[in-house]
Amino acid sequence: MSRIGKKPILIPKNVNIKIIDNEVLVKGNLGNLSQKILKGFQFNLNQNQLTIIREKEDKKYKSLHGLYNVLIRNMIIGVSQGFHKKLELVGIGYRASYKNRVLDLNLGFSHNIMIQLPEEIDIKIEFEKGKNPIIILKSYDKQLLGIVAAKIRSFRIPEPYKGKGIRYFGEEVRRKTGKSA
Repeated sequence: MSRIGKKPILIPKNVNIKIIDNEVLVKGNLGNLSQKILKGFQFNLNQNQLTIIREKEDKKYKSLHGLYNVLIRNMIIGVSQGFHKKLELVGIGYRASYKNRVLDLNLGFSHNIMIQLPEEIDIKIEFEKGKNPIIILKSYDKQLLGIVAAKIRSFRIPEPYKGKGIRYFGEEVRRKTGKSA
């Protein structure tokens, strides 16, 4: 049996969970999330705990058991506390600005890159003199947050010679030595 799949999921008091057909609906202070579940799984909802039980012992169901447990756990954490990711712009002249749900990035190209952000994501940009600009993304949907952060990072992946680019805050970039004359 899956070690992660059989762990009970604790439900905080400010979170409501409904299971309708094959869909789990989670409602909390920060928002609402839903996740479709494959047939073949049962849910036991006791007071403040949710356990997932699989009906079949096929390889497919064994692999999905732990996945569904983690997805539902992340949904509960998301609607009660939320998630955040920090991106750091490393490079001379790299800037970011935000207005009307559009993120404007100046990354050394001949043109600025403009990204329309989803409604679920909140953004804050920090500028400190002598330090790199930091973009802070916040959301209650962990999957969407990861996708948007990866998309922003993909515009200028950190290069190994000078280390310039967009990196996750605290990410270590392995540096290569340049040409030796």
